[in-house]
Amino acid sequence: MNIEDIHSLCHDDSIEITQHMMLRFQQRGIRYHEIKEALLHGEIIEDYPNDFPYPSCLVLGITLARRKLHVVAGIGVGKLWIITAYEPDPSRWSADFRVRKENHP
Repeated sequence: MNIEDIHSLCHDDSIEITQHMMLRFQQRGIRYHEIKEALLHGEIIEDYPNDFPYPSCLVLGITLARRKLHVVAGIGVGKLWIITAYEPDPSRWSADFRVRKENHP
């Protein structure tokens, strides 16, 4: 999986998000358009080729409003599956939010 694959599927008729995840995004104050912006303006920082049911990856993206988001997405059956999205916690990530800290409070 590469970022170009994600970009090619990052349109409304190819994105799949469960109702549960939409509720979680609402609780986290993340809007649908921000997830798309993060995916379109982001980079893959972790790859999960053995995820089930589809390979997935972690994207560090920046919205047009400069908000940094982590989005976990998978690709399968011609769809882009949004698994989760959140604002990275500085206590768990390096200053640039690209590398997990081994020990965090």
